[in-house]
Amino acid sequence: MQRVGPSCKVFSGTSSEYLAAKIAESVNGTPGKINIQRFSDGEIQPVYLESIRGDYVFLVQSTFAPGDNLLELLLMIDAAKRASAYKIIAVLPYFGYARQDRKDKPRVAIGSKLVANLLTAAGADRVITMDLHAPQIQGYFDIPVDHLDSSAIFIPYITNLQLENLTFAAPDVGSANRIREMASYFNVEMVICDKHRKRANEIASMVVIGDVENRDVVLIDDICDTAGTLTKAAKLLKEKGARSVRALCTHPVLSGNAYENIENSVLEELVVTDTIPVKNISSKIKILSVANLFASAIKNAYENQSITSLFIHSQLKNK
Repeated sequence: MQRVGPSCKVFSGTSSEYLAAKIAESVNGTPGKINIQRFSDGEIQPVYLESIRGDYVFLVQSTFAPGDNLLELLLMIDAAKRASAYKIIAVLPYFGYARQDRKDKPRVAIGSKLVANLLTAAGADRVITMDLHAPQIQGYFDIPVDHLDSSAIFIPYITNLQLENLTFAAPDVGSANRIREMASYFNVEMVICDKHRKRANEIASMVVIGDVENRDVVLIDDICDTAGTLTKAAKLLKEKGARSVRALCTHPVLSGNAYENIENSVLEELVVTDTIPVKNISSKIKILSVANLFASAIKNAYENQSITSLFIHSQLKNK
């Protein structure tokens, strides 16, 4: 019996099985069958346990540390290409190495450009990701990139909080555009915490630009790594008169002393998504799932429908 058209199949790498299962449930039931084999020395060999010839293959894998997660995804792409998949779409809820987006000092790598080259060279036809550290990274690819916006997850949550004197704050100048769109959506004020670093993950000084007196402040950022920036910004905002401070971050990297920093901070809560699994339980950390958003993006990509409706820009127009 001849098949009418290509099927849609969702597969998961080992780092994102928890998320891929929820995505696949919304798309077509269950994730595709794949076995990620490892030799005794740690060498990775993915094996598809079902035919994918002529299919749309969506590979879900966040590329946070260790580097094996990225290598595993590249091998999955290569295996899918050699198995004659019709289209191979790399779904990276968290795009690792995005912080290395430019040559900001002599003799450094531009890691995000290298990762873009690797994904393309491996055989990916398209990339779906969320909240890149620098949106211009999309331009590093010569294949289509669907850049999802976490505002679709965070806007309903903020709305339900019903904060009286809502004000958005950027923990650094680089996040200003992100919070400007959120502030425009809610028609409220925004402030910026301007920081100066001595070196990576170490803040030398920080000042607040704007008024937060008696305001309920929501900090917005894409990555929470050691939580040093967020917790220092929250403390400074409280010292400047903020009534409450909470933070919303898309990608919970949470390395080093992050959990300790968060627990000992003045933050009311830290709201994150499940693009990266949260390792430890914390009374201050709340997790929102991106599964339905990615499932919608996958469905639209498979059906050749627009993905723009999933962005905050469309919500602003329709508000």
